[in-house]
Amino acid sequence: MSITRDVVQSYRAPRGVVRRLLAAGPREDRALAYLMIASLLIFVAQWPRLAREAHLAPEIPLEARLGGALMAMIFMFPLLCYALAALAHLVARLLGGRGSWYGARLALFWSLLVVSPLMLVHGAAVGFLGGGPLAFSAGLVVLAVFLLIWGSAMREAEGAGAAS
Repeated sequence: MSITRDVVQSYRAPRGVVRRLLAAGPREDRALAYLMIASLLIFVAQWPRLAREAHLAPEIPLEARLGGALMAMIFMFPLLCYALAALAHLVARLLGGRGSWYGARLALFWSLLVVSPLMLVHGAAVGFLGGGPLAFSAGLVVLAVFLLIWGSAMREAEGAGAAS
């Protein structure tokens, strides 16, 4: 299946998609590609907000804001994600999980990729509407969807069918 179809399918049955991805065997290159695509899309999702902030507070130009966001999303965010996936795997182990380090990484990276279209919509909303209750509520929805998908993906990756 194509990535876009898998992303759409993940909103309906995330465990099935993750099961199929795990069945393909450990493909660190593919997991890293998911993370880098998600990082790029999340970076792009920040553009409207950054443009709004640069317009309202021009002492820091848009280019500087974009440069800082690029550094954070392309270099720092992936490192944080690897650490978070390792921590999630350790917690899952404590709770009886039998998955692999790769499975935990794949679950997190795939979940980020799946939720990145929602982050694009949220970024546009924040850019046009500014911060406020509506933008905050939309952010909570994005967070809730991410946590649901990641939780389902982790259950599959750490479940009975997972390899150690």
